[in-house]
Amino acid sequence: MRWADKIGIIAHQYTEPRSNTLKPMTDDAPFADQETLLELYAGTHPVNNQPIFEKVLATPLQNSGDYRLLKSPLFVRGVAALDSINVNPDSRGRFIVVERSGNLCIRVFFREPNEALEMQLTAEIEKLAGCLDIKTDRALVYSIHFGVGFSAIEQLMSKWINGDSSSWIYGNVYDADSGEPLNWWQALLQA
Repeated sequence: MRWADKIGIIAHQYTEPRSNTLKPMTDDAPFADQETLLELYAGTHPVNNQPIFEKVLATPLQNSGDYRLLKSPLFVRGVAALDSINVNPDSRGRFIVVERSGNLCIRVFFREPNEALEMQLTAEIEKLAGCLDIKTDRALVYSIHFGVGFSAIEQLMSKWINGDSSSWIYGNVYDADSGEPLNWWQALLQA
């Protein structure tokens, strides 16, 4: 899938926020009133070297600049649903992870739309207490807790994803630059 196609997916998946200002977090505010779209850095375009940003659904937390992601992103690397991040106000779209939720981000890409495979795979993920966060014609994003086990997830994905017409990757397991495991789950295992 070309990056231009991926950007088109993003444009169709998200809607513009209702307001450009964030409402302060209060204990009595309804959850939906606190939802906002954050523009996070997703990488650099391979042809023109321009930065690429993805709009992700989040809710503000108590500390200034802190947000909880409500869904796993399609292209932003290193995070998953319910992770808490701090957005750098001086660098557009840049952030650090403040706290991990324990969720894995699983991204599935299709050469052609495949509704039947999506339905089967989603049913299997839901049996493991995972959920479908993003669905487009040619991409799916799931969130599932790492406690299910990497081997169980990889066996499931190998059963349904063949590599010819579809492929899958973890969105928050490997370092985007080095390819080395992030190992954030080790700290959660010891807690």
